[in-house]
Amino acid sequence: MFKTMKQLFTPTNKDLRHRIYFTFAVLAIFIIGCSIRVPNTQTLKTDLGFLELLNSMGGGAFKKFSIFALGVMPYITASIIMQLLEMDIFPYFSDLAKQGHTGRQKLNQITRYMGIAFAFIEGYAFAFAFYGKSGSALDYLYIAVILTAGTAFLLWLGDQITQKGIGNGISLLIMAGIIAILPEMFVTAFKDLVPFTSAQATTFGIVKFVGFTLLYIGIVVGVIFFQESERRIPIQYANKSSNSLTQKQTYVPVKVNSANVMPVIFASSLLSIPSIIARVINKEGFTLFVEKYISYTTVTGFIIYAVLIFLFSYFYTFIQMRPEEFSKNLQENGGYIPGVRPGKETEKYLGTILSRITVLGAVFLTVIAGIPIIFSAVSSLSTSVTIGGTGILIVVGVALETYKQLEGSLLTRNYKRGYTRR
Repeated sequence: MFKTMKQLFTPTNKDLRHRIYFTFAVLAIFIIGCSIRVPNTQTLKTDLGFLELLNSMGGGAFKKFSIFALGVMPYITASIIMQLLEMDIFPYFSDLAKQGHTGRQKLNQITRYMGIAFAFIEGYAFAFAFYGKSGSALDYLYIAVILTAGTAFLLWLGDQITQKGIGNGISLLIMAGIIAILPEMFVTAFKDLVPFTSAQATTFGIVKFVGFTLLYIGIVVGVIFFQESERRIPIQYANKSSNSLTQKQTYVPVKVNSANVMPVIFASSLLSIPSIIARVINKEGFTLFVEKYISYTTVTGFIIYAVLIFLFSYFYTFIQMRPEEFSKNLQENGGYIPGVRPGKETEKYLGTILSRITVLGAVFLTVIAGIPIIFSAVSSLSTSVTIGGTGILIVVGVALETYKQLEGSLLTRNYKRGYTRR
């Protein structure tokens, strides 16, 4: 890492540094926008429940009811739906996915239109939940349009980062939103844990705060370990000799957590639907039912949440990997797994490996997603103070991918310079 940073600040990489500066400038605009509240509204005082995921991804923008309150979540929802539609559900979308760069551009355009449509629908629903029945149709429309415009502007900012900055713009916006609320969380934790009533109490409180910080760092290290863990499946090609000592082993890496954070987002989005409906219809009986049986703070709600994460982990992993398609492509390119026959046996072998390794990934995701819920239940700290959770998964994943992209760019530049000298 230090070598990469040293290379970055050499005179020959000045343009790459400018891309990084541009990225930070756009992220600063995003953070400032998170504090600009929608006119004629106020900060939400109630518990957000599952909407806390939306709030954490947007740097606390939803609780402040800022112009970026919806963040990029409508676009993420649209992306998930488009991925499902590409699975031969609608031939038109599956055909576009097979058309290479041109088809991918068309799919991205459709996804953006769908994301903006979702933003307007969600904005209208949240406006109704905010005003209740006291607002007029124009009030609801006014807030919905502002929130939709905020999401559209964020998508544009994300595109600017991707094209002129470094890393994936949308992912970096989400990461920036999560990191933005960390200082406030640690300040709140310090105030809750360190009373200044006496020297002894203060010392003991500082020890507890240090323990809390070390636990947080330990969870981050554990997440990095699991995110980078993988099972390597060796691959041999018929036109290459396996006896050559200089031949580099070819393998296919299968990550322990291939689904990344998507199962948690799936489960959270699904369980947030009853809460949103309860806020909109405002019926006491239905609201009590949701709070008693579906809320993640209850035993039944937590079990449903964990089961959904586990099931979605399998679902999303097999969508991404597709053993049947991988086996077919491997056979067409003259490749095979040593000791396994091509075709159905390879497909079965890959499916078995995926099933076994996904158990570890699903358990890991369930534990990480469940830690903040359990911590809030047993801790006397403020609800804004938590450890683990989806936020850490997103930050670690995006940071690692951005660093790898930066490192790859530097390696490519060094290779080109060496080749030019020759």
